[in-house]
Amino acid sequence: MAIPTPFAVGRVNCYLIEDEPLTLLDTGPNSATSLTALEAALAEHGRRPEDLERIVVTHQHIDHIGLLDILAKRSGAEVCALDLLAPWLANYKQEMEENDSFSAEIMLRNGIPQDVVYALRAVSASFRAWGASAQVTRPLAEGELLEFASRSWRVLQRPGHSPSDTVFWDEASGELFGGDHLIKHISSNPLISRPLGEVSPRRDTATAVKLGPRGTDERPRALMIYMDSLRTTQEMELEVVYAGHGDPVEDHVVLIDERMKMHERRANKLCELIAKRPSNAYELAQEMWGNVAVTQAFLTLSEVLGHVDLLIDEGRVSERVQDGVTSFQAA
Repeated sequence: MAIPTPFAVGRVNCYLIEDEPLTLLDTGPNSATSLTALEAALAEHGRRPEDLERIVVTHQHIDHIGLLDILAKRSGAEVCALDLLAPWLANYKQEMEENDSFSAEIMLRNGIPQDVVYALRAVSASFRAWGASAQVTRPLAEGELLEFASRSWRVLQRPGHSPSDTVFWDEASGELFGGDHLIKHISSNPLISRPLGEVSPRRDTATAVKLGPRGTDERPRALMIYMDSLRTTQEMELEVVYAGHGDPVEDHVVLIDERMKMHERRANKLCELIAKRPSNAYELAQEMWGNVAVTQAFLTLSEVLGHVDLLIDEGRVSERVQDGVTSFQAA
């Protein structure tokens, strides 16, 4: 069920699982327009929000969790989400504020001007109303089975696009409900986000770097984490991936190969720019995307830092910090 959102990504896919218990996967953003559209989509299948018995969440982004609390209260449905995400959802407002502070620290450290940072924080604060806090009544552990009357889903964490990305694998049918982990028509952005309460045991400390003089928190290497997750998914035997946006993915192996090559090309382009002159991440974003680097500053910054992390890991680029701002130079 494709539900409208106010965001550039367009409609978000919510899925109705007509089994026992009757289950909704993802909810759409917290808006009257989205709720009306969801009610209409359910009605096409002879259902109402009050009929829902279980609601499952793929990850923390507001176009996927916004209506969760409203629907749970109307239906009394069980709410299922990754165990690491449960405290985040319960403390949504505070977590969003702390993530904005975390993001501002990264932006300042990487050359984004203070006035742009202030403006982006104001925009982010205005967006929070599209989400809402919610109580998870059934936290899901990595590898757990979520049972239905006629199927079961294996719960698998696939962080990268967000720290809480969770996919649900029907091993018998080869179906994977992937959220935003893999989308057919666009590459999922590995956004730099404040880590959840604890790190998955599958991830090691090599996937984070220190913020440096401005702060002591670690900055996750979001793209490297995401590519690690994609490689794990690529090894799975799947018939179809039902995505959080757009059409289903019917050949995940080929699509993931294409995405890996795209990231390699982008890293090489950035390496060429850095070889011409040392630059900070904001300067590199402007060279890559022009004015978009201002209007979408944190998105483009995440892109640049993700690919620079690859170059640093390969020994092709080094970094230095001067006056609290990081710049990159050819190694």
